[in-house]
Amino acid sequence: MRDIFQFPLFAIALTVLFYFLARRIRNKWDIFFFNPVLLSIAGIIFFLNSFDIEFDTYNKGGKILTFFLGPAVVALGAFFYEKYEQLRQDLKVIFIAVVIGGLCGVFSITLFLVLLKMPDFLVRSLASKSVTTPIAIEITKVVDGIPDITAGIVIAVGIFGNTCGPFFLRHMGIKNKKAVGAALGTAAHGIGTARAIEEGQLPGTYSGIAMCLNGLITAFLTPYILYLFL
Repeated sequence: MRDIFQFPLFAIALTVLFYFLARRIRNKWDIFFFNPVLLSIAGIIFFLNSFDIEFDTYNKGGKILTFFLGPAVVALGAFFYEKYEQLRQDLKVIFIAVVIGGLCGVFSITLFLVLLKMPDFLVRSLASKSVTTPIAIEITKVVDGIPDITAGIVIAVGIFGNTCGPFFLRHMGIKNKKAVGAALGTAAHGIGTARAIEEGQLPGTYSGIAMCLNGLITAFLTPYILYLFL
């Protein structure tokens, strides 16, 4: 039976199955921490530990799913096209908001870790925590961080933003759909954008634009910010 675990298709099917079950749980009990991504990850980790399956074995199929992250991000351009006229009026505002948000994201985590006297490799690995995984990993390689640490933290940040972001924004009195979308995309990248799409097409569009823009800003400025601190 263990031979089945070696096939990439097994990992893909396992991931889809757990996500489907997580969606069913979320639909039945609409509790904010019953996040489909979080439940899926917890379920997959439990399954792998229970059957003593190495992550590298699972990742044979996981790499295939990861490959489709790029096309999925590009597909957000369809939302941009549909909402272009509305977006055109807000481009200046969203650009300023995302630039400030992106800079604050890098500055805050870097300053926090430096003040705590964390090792340089950890600072370099966490500086790009708020951008989508493929971009964050490439940034980490450029600044001599550890991509594995980056990937784990980026996913954790995304799940936290997906799970708690809308709840936090509502309690802060932020109800504008555009602002909610931009905030989720800037702070919680792709996983946050998935949550924004659940809120509606408009916040999903603004989230996608914010995610892409923040990725560009962070990729360009992170090495210089790290140079200032380190």
